[in-house]
Amino acid sequence: IRDQETSAWNYFNQRYWRQLDSYMMKGSTGGLSASRLMSQPPTQPFDLCPNYQESTKAKTTIPREQKKRKAGESSTEAASVQHLRPGMVLLKGFVKPEDQIGMVSMCRQLGKGPGGFYRPSLKNGAKLNLCMISLGKNWDPTACSYGPTRPFDGAQAPTIPDAFKMIAQTANSTASEFPQINPDICIVNYYTNFGKLGHHQDKDKSESSLIKGLPFISISIGDTAEFLFGDTRDKDQATKINFESGDI
Repeated sequence: IRDQETSAWNYFNQRYWRQLDSYMMKGSTGGLSASRLMSQPPTQPFDLCPNYQESTKAKTTIPREQKKRKAGESSTEAASVQHLRPGMVLLKGFVKPEDQIGMVSMCRQLGKGPGGFYRPSLKNGAKLNLCMISLGKNWDPTACSYGPTRPFDGAQAPTIPDAFKMIAQTANSTASEFPQINPDICIVNYYTNFGKLGHHQDKDKSESSLIKGLPFISISIGDTAEFLFGDTRDKDQATKINFESGDI
């Protein structure tokens, strides 16, 4: 979750969600082709799971009793805390499978509604190889700024689900080396198996957030993907780790 005054949370749905076979169609494409994703008009409703059966909806939402307990409570017992470098911590397997399914279900519903998924463009007009939805506040890639609405259709950013906030806050407490946060911005990126996101710096947080050292929290759900990080733009010098479903 990313934030301006508090913390920013970038919620990554790595490539396809094929690991969640009980939720999506089985198969190598999950019923969603890259061509359909990339050719979709920006304001047309986009469904992560086009062949999803509504009759199973009750099984894919986070149960009420789980919302009452501290999100990720049982996950922290099994999660592995790895300190990758100063200021960077990896929590392996932190989000439980049932909570992952619930998050997918919430993102699906939000993505089909007003302010839902679309394929963003950069300043130079190039389109990213992903679909995105901003929660809390809208992220405008062309202006590199946040605002209440999207410039191209005027849609307001949907509210961040409380369950997402709880998972982020619990993960932050587990990492134990960052200031406490109250997330107010969440970016959900959806990748097909052809999707990717190049090297970049998330440096558009507010000055107060940077001064406080508030963390940027990234959650992976779906297929295992390569995550690179480093101090230069040269990817050959970057450190590479596998980001698996449930990792933070």
